[in-house]
Amino acid sequence: MLVKLQTFTLLGINAIPIEVEVDISPGEFNITLVGLPAPVVKESIQRVNRALENSGFPPPGNRILINLAPAELHKQAASFDLPFAMGFLACTGRNRLEKLSEYAIVGELALDGTLRPIRGALSMAIECAKISRSRKKPLGLILPAENAPEAAVVEEIDVIPVHSLAQTLAFLLGDLEIDPAPSQIDEIYAKFSQYNSDFSDVRGQELAKRALTIAAAGAHNILMIGPPGSGKTMLAKRLPTVLPSFLTHESVETTRIYSSLGMINSEHPLMVTRPFRSPHHTISDAGMVGGGVTPTPGEISLAHNGVLFLDELPEFSRRTLEVLRQPLEDRQITISRALASSTFPCDFMLVAAMNPCPCGYRGDPRRQCSCSVPMIERYMSKISGPLLDRIDIHIEVPAVPFEELSGMHTGTSSDEIRRQVVAARKIQAQRFQQDMPQKETEDDLTDVTYGAPSAHFYNAQMTSRKIRKHCQLDAQGIKLLRAAMNDFGLSARAHDKVLRIARTIADLENSPKILVPHLTEAINYRILDRSLWI
Repeated sequence: MLVKLQTFTLLGINAIPIEVEVDISPGEFNITLVGLPAPVVKESIQRVNRALENSGFPPPGNRILINLAPAELHKQAASFDLPFAMGFLACTGRNRLEKLSEYAIVGELALDGTLRPIRGALSMAIECAKISRSRKKPLGLILPAENAPEAAVVEEIDVIPVHSLAQTLAFLLGDLEIDPAPSQIDEIYAKFSQYNSDFSDVRGQELAKRALTIAAAGAHNILMIGPPGSGKTMLAKRLPTVLPSFLTHESVETTRIYSSLGMINSEHPLMVTRPFRSPHHTISDAGMVGGGVTPTPGEISLAHNGVLFLDELPEFSRRTLEVLRQPLEDRQITISRALASSTFPCDFMLVAAMNPCPCGYRGDPRRQCSCSVPMIERYMSKISGPLLDRIDIHIEVPAVPFEELSGMHTGTSSDEIRRQVVAARKIQAQRFQQDMPQKETEDDLTDVTYGAPSAHFYNAQMTSRKIRKHCQLDAQGIKLLRAAMNDFGLSARAHDKVLRIARTIADLENSPKILVPHLTEAINYRILDRSLWI
């Protein structure tokens, strides 16, 4: 007897449809598994046999062949346990599983027959919705109850939460009714969308807050340079609080990445606040950008739609920093291995912090710097010029005076900054949507429901063509920029960065044109381009 079931495997963050074919024929008991299964899939046969027996079902006693199609794709993960078990039970002929063709089935079995959570439930639900649309026939998803709140974000399909093998069988036989898990998007946003920190916690540093406001408004990368204890980390951790609230499709994009690594739980099934990732400086290349025999996302992808904070930037391995160059430009990373190749999104804001010298106290009026000029030059040379070119804003964050630390004035709050950021981003969205062909806009709006990467409209992402169109200068501005290029030796990339920053400053001022004060402020945010800084 032959039975076919629908399930999924993960490739990177994407769910790939897999057809499980279970064939039982007379003969001596033997189970053969074909279709390039990984070791974890091969081991599932032992778990399934014990789970069936411990749940009160006799294991099949004939020759069994299990085929996983498409055959040329390597299959990973333990989520094949439940479809294997249902295939065994259906093939015996004693159970007529009438609903088997109406649902895709995923789940890992414990030896007592209960179900354990799996990775990538959200991606699997999105793929179910796509299959339903393409074949114009609904395809539901049966999966462990712990994963149901995450999968139920996709409202187009029926997500059936089950706790055990026996409960799954009863549902498919029609002996037990299980209501589909309800979508809880509104409740999740209401419960988890608040931040516990605020920019008003930071005393002083109003100039740094201004620079971070500009960075947030235009999605610019920023480097903060200052002595220990000046508030660089404190400022960086509060940057997500001033970014616009997560849109649903952005939330789904980011959640898919975390789900593929098993970092989502039933209590918090959807990412509704901007991620903030702060890896230690000992991180490897693969940990930063992703890797492995079967590629998995790294820190830059976990920071997608959020902030990647690199504290003590010169302490990171130079090679690790250099691998950031291409993702910072392309906002995606492709990891290629012998078995598979995967592309991960990594549209993040880079925030970096460093000391001005090895001892950390250069320019600090309170302490004497013990570093020589050659030591400072060696320290700064750990960061390559091409990487610095990709960081739009460089600012100094000096030590905070006692008067500001002990004063009662709280300074600018996150709410005030967020209002400015949201207003500036609305201007950018309107500007760049006018440049986009109508068909492309419609496609983006169609795809966001399923978590597909969508177009963003930020000044930091302007191409050279858009810079020429939207960053035109008057005669005074051209003269000022020419002088800055000659005096500071700015590269072509730094030239474009200055114009992008100036455009963002003008948007914050609601100015249709870039004026000289806007350009002057933008040039002042490129301090590492000045030879006199060292």
